[in-house]
Order: sequence, then C-alpha cells, then structure tokens
Amino acid sequence: MRWQVNSERTLYQDQWVHVLTADVELPDGRHLDHRLIRSAPGAGAVVVVDGKVLLLWRHRFITDTWTYEIPVGAIGNDEPAVAAAREVEEETGWRPGPLRPLIYTQPSPGLMNSEHHIFRADSAEYIGPPVDGFESERVEWVPLDDIRRLIDKRDIVTGTTLVALLYFLVNVSG
Repeated sequence: MRWQVNSERTLYQDQWVHVLTADVELPDGRHLDHRLIRSAPGAGAVVVVDGKVLLLWRHRFITDTWTYEIPVGAIGNDEPAVAAAREVEEETGWRPGPLRPLIYTQPSPGLMNSEHHIFRADSAEYIGPPVDGFESERVEWVPLDDIRRLIDKRDIVTGTTLVALLYFLVNVSG
C-alpha cells in the first residue's frame, strides 16, 4: 500500500534542514497532515585497526546525553567516500586508509529523508589534532570487544553508529 503525497508546504528552511507539512492520502482515502524533514545526505566511516574502532565521545544537547559515535557528516559536493574520509579526518585527526562501502542506512524514514553512506577502513594515520575539535570531548580507540557492553550501558545509542558497528561486528569481524 502506497501513501500518496498530494501537496507539501515549507514550515522552515535553512542551509541544514527543511521542515515541511504534507497532505498525505492513505490507501483507504483518509488524509494526514504529516510533518517531514529533508536534509542533505551524510557519509561516515567505521575505522578499525588492531581490533579497536575509532570513536568520538560527545555530548548531544538535544537529548542531553553522552555517547560514542562514528564520525559522520554532510556529503556536500563530494562523492560519499571522499566525504567520509574528510569527516573522519576533521573530527578525529586520523586519516583513514582506503575506504570500502560498509552499509547504507536511512535512520528515520518515517520522519525524514536522511540517508547515510557508511564506509570502513582497516588502517589510519594520525595527522594531528582534530580540525573540528568542538565535535567531541575526546577521540578514542575502543576495543571491538567492548561494543556490546557499551551498547548495553547506553553509551552507544545513535542509530547510524549502532547500525554500522553491529553490521561490522556481524558481517566483517566475525
């Protein structure tokens, strides 16, 4: 069953986000006034070296929580892999080795069109402090064996990071 979008109207728009209301017709003929968010696609990477994954420990003010996350950011005008490498470098100070596709995810398709292209790297070179040092409290190489415990403690909660790390653990490292 496909929902039909009859119209959309902008509620707010800036360089980062576009919030709209949509008149959506359900298959049974009912209408919903549905909100949606459009945003640019993002890219990031799971960088694993010697059984440890490169993560950011950061505060998310919206939920007032601290969490480990993989580096992810806007693609902009770059190809997804180029953007992923750029984001890793800017946010962590580590330049990832060759990137290979890991997983594609749509974190919340019931509300937004956000899409994330996630890559993996098996090597990295330290090039200096992060350019975007404001992104995190610290950058850390976390043992892959600790990931399950960190998820259970709710130290890893963000959707894209969860999807990427769990996919990596199930399909790549095991």
